[in-house]
Amino acid sequence: MPELPEVETVRRGLSRVTLHHPIRGGDVLLDRSIAHPIFVEEFLPAIIGAEILAWQRRGKYLLAALGRQNQPVGWLGCHLRMTGQLLWVPQSMPVSSHCRVRIFFDHDRELRYVDQRTFGRLWWVPPGVPPEQIMTGLQRLGPEPFADDFSLDYMQLWFKRQRPVKNALLDQAMVAGIGNIYADEALFLSGIRPRVKCDRISRPRLKRLHTAIRKVLTDSIEAGGTTFSDFRDIHGTNGNYGGVAWVYDRENEPCRVCSTPIQRIKLAGRSAHYCPSCQK
Repeated sequence: MPELPEVETVRRGLSRVTLHHPIRGGDVLLDRSIAHPIFVEEFLPAIIGAEILAWQRRGKYLLAALGRQNQPVGWLGCHLRMTGQLLWVPQSMPVSSHCRVRIFFDHDRELRYVDQRTFGRLWWVPPGVPPEQIMTGLQRLGPEPFADDFSLDYMQLWFKRQRPVKNALLDQAMVAGIGNIYADEALFLSGIRPRVKCDRISRPRLKRLHTAIRKVLTDSIEAGGTTFSDFRDIHGTNGNYGGVAWVYDRENEPCRVCSTPIQRIKLAGRSAHYCPSCQK
C-alpha cells in the first residue's frame, strides 16, 4: 500500500499539473470505485465544470479542493489502497483494463485512476460538509509525522502500552501515514527491534525513534517514494527509495552497516525486517 511518501509524491505532482484547469468530463468504468454515500450518477455531474484549487494530503488520503466561479463546490477525495494509481496522461493514450475512472481536462489531458485490485476509492464531498463526515477514515487519524503535535511527549503517552513497537507505528490513530516500509526503516535507524514492547523503550531511545521517523520519511519523499510492485507517480515513474532501503524487503541480504543478514519475522500478520546486530 502506498504510504505517506508515495502519497505526498503524488500530491506534489498533481499540484504541478492540474491546478486551475476546468474538469470537462469523465467516465466511471467501475462503479464501486466511487465510495458511498455518493451515488455513481452524482459523481461526475458534481465535479464537471469545477477547477481543482489545491491538493492536500492527510495520512494516506488525497483531497482536492474544488471551485467553480470562485465558489467552493466541495472536495474530490481519493485513497489509493493497495494498487491504486493516479496518472496524468493524454486522453488519446490507450485505456488499460485496470483503469477505473477517467477525469477529462483541456488540451487532451486526463487524470486516470488505475487500480488492479480495486480496493481504492474516490469520493465527492459536497460543499460545506467536512471531508471526514463523508470519508470516515479521516476521523481515526492521528497527527501528521511532521506536525508540531507529533512531539516526543505525545509519543511517550502512546508508548505506555504493552505492545510491540512495530504495531504501534502502524496504528494510524497514533500517527498518520506510516506503513510497513517506513516503520521498519525508522526502527533500524533508531536501533530498536520490532518486537520490543513500547513501555520498555527509554525516553532517549524514543527520541531517536522520533527523529528517525522524520528522517526516513523525508529521505523517501526526496527519492519520490518506494516502488516494490505497483506504486507510480503521476507520470508512471517508479519511486527510487527502495534501492537504498536499510532493511525493508531485504531478508537474508547483508546489513548495509554491519553485513549481518537481515531477518524477517511476522507481527500481527505483517512482515517486519530488522538487523539482529544493529537493533536491540
